[in-house]
Amino acid sequence: QVQLVESGGGLVQAGGSLRLSCAASGSYFSINVMGWYRQAPGKQRELVALIGTGGRINYADSVKGRFTISRDNAKNTVYLQMNSLKPEDTAVYYCNVFASRNYWGQGTQVTVSS
Repeated sequence: QVQLVESGGGLVQAGGSLRLSCAASGSYFSINVMGWYRQAPGKQRELVALIGTGGRINYADSVKGRFTISRDNAKNTVYLQMNSLKPEDTAVYYCNVFASRNYWGQGTQVTVSS
């Protein structure tokens, strides 16, 4: 099984930046896809970005050009660099990995004020 530990959330003003990290640990042979989802108040959880083993990346249209997903396979860690943050980015951000099964992080709060 896999445990995911997220960090990097916080409170920032509009236009600011945050960098989220998610480190995977536990017993597994490989991790295929790593990604980030978010859930804003009163809304369903949505995909933010995914990155595959070969570097394939998908972004939600709402974050293209502002967010960057990356991974460090040696550290089993996925990152989400968030720039030009907007109040509508406010949400709980969840790390997700696929390693035979789907695993979820505990979530980290990102709040963007006007």
